[in-house]
Amino acid sequence: MTTTISNLKNVYEYHQGFGNHFASEALKDALPKGQNTPQKCPYNLYAEQLSGTAFTVPRTHNQRTWLYRIRPSVVHTPFVRNTSVNDLLVSKFGCEDVLITPTQIRWSPFDLPGAEDKINFVQGLKSLAGAGDPACRSGLGIHIYSANTDMGKTAFYNSDGDFLIVPQQGTLDIFTEFGKMKVAPNEIAVIQRGVRYSVSLPDGNSRGYVLEVFGAHFELPDLGPIGSNGLANPRDFLTPKAAFEEENDVEWQIVTKFNGQMFSAKQTHTPFDVVAWHGNYAPYKYDLANFCVVNSVSFDHIDPSIFTVLTAKSDTPGVAVADFVIFPPRWAVTEKTFRPPYFHRNCMSEFMGLIAGDYDGKSDGFSPGGGSLHSAMTPHGPDAAVFEAASSAELKPVYVGRNNQAFMFETSFMLSLTHWGFETCGKVQENYYKAWQNLENKFNGTL
Repeated sequence: MTTTISNLKNVYEYHQGFGNHFASEALKDALPKGQNTPQKCPYNLYAEQLSGTAFTVPRTHNQRTWLYRIRPSVVHTPFVRNTSVNDLLVSKFGCEDVLITPTQIRWSPFDLPGAEDKINFVQGLKSLAGAGDPACRSGLGIHIYSANTDMGKTAFYNSDGDFLIVPQQGTLDIFTEFGKMKVAPNEIAVIQRGVRYSVSLPDGNSRGYVLEVFGAHFELPDLGPIGSNGLANPRDFLTPKAAFEEENDVEWQIVTKFNGQMFSAKQTHTPFDVVAWHGNYAPYKYDLANFCVVNSVSFDHIDPSIFTVLTAKSDTPGVAVADFVIFPPRWAVTEKTFRPPYFHRNCMSEFMGLIAGDYDGKSDGFSPGGGSLHSAMTPHGPDAAVFEAASSAELKPVYVGRNNQAFMFETSFMLSLTHWGFETCGKVQENYYKAWQNLENKFNGTL
């Protein structure tokens, strides 16, 4: 016998704000009054806490949520190793089975699944690069996804870290334990460690990028001298309101990535039966069009840190495990200044992706759905064609990047490459180094 009860009238309704403690209920008075664990919860629900930080961290950093659900998530069969789910999603980058190179790398757009293939979001995840190990709660992974089918009666949660998801093609319809989110290209979603979710693809073929951090959570960057406003404003982040389903005698598969390996378990009820919740550990989305750009209005090129949307901090002040940086449409008005990104070497590793349009730092070969990696202390910058054009351009106010959106995953870690990302994906541009070969010696010893 199968019964289904749903209360999805709140689908795609959201709470506003970043890091807030929200209270959300799909049924009136489903949240207990005055305490988290009453002897008997309203509607005969079960109380379950999901903790994203240790109990004893300072209050300002403590992240946890109380879930009030129809059945606790512990009701499932034992987990078993399941290599058939995905063997290209890598988490342990300190082992010998990775590749190391300081050479600049660029990838052409990654393939979408063929019409004859049925690939869901989790099956379509493939790792490109990373550092560290989730077992030690230190490091990160950079992945892409390409998928064309819904997850159906399968839910996924990541035991290793948080996912920052950047759709490039196709909308993601994400049903989480907290409610539903619809995430389109030029939006991002963050789904934290331990949160269960299932992804449907209303547009069919979908492709995008994922930044995974093992030991930290994403937060808004400090603004310093910028002041109290600018960049990504807290009010523009959206967290789903409670919405639930009840299913009995329906088999679900629960998949988790645990210490770099894929496991699955079975249960006979939906994992999305949370009727109410309250806390500050919850998934969220953000529209990149809401980013308030700051820039120089006089001269010189300001460092790209001014474009940081989210950061995952390390234990060293000012040094990030990972930054999520965007290069959105904006006005350029600087005088006496070379306006594209300057040539540079730095102590960070930079993975760039392109959601739409053309990036102003490259004239050819960097396309939506592809990517590039410039490793720590490896020189990079505009190609020869961009340098020539920018060196002689009239320096009048110009709108840069109309209908474009490039982004960067930046990290203080030195990244290793996967065999798929460097050898077998077939998308590495072997001649990328030639983008700079036509930069000539123009030295003039007299002024």
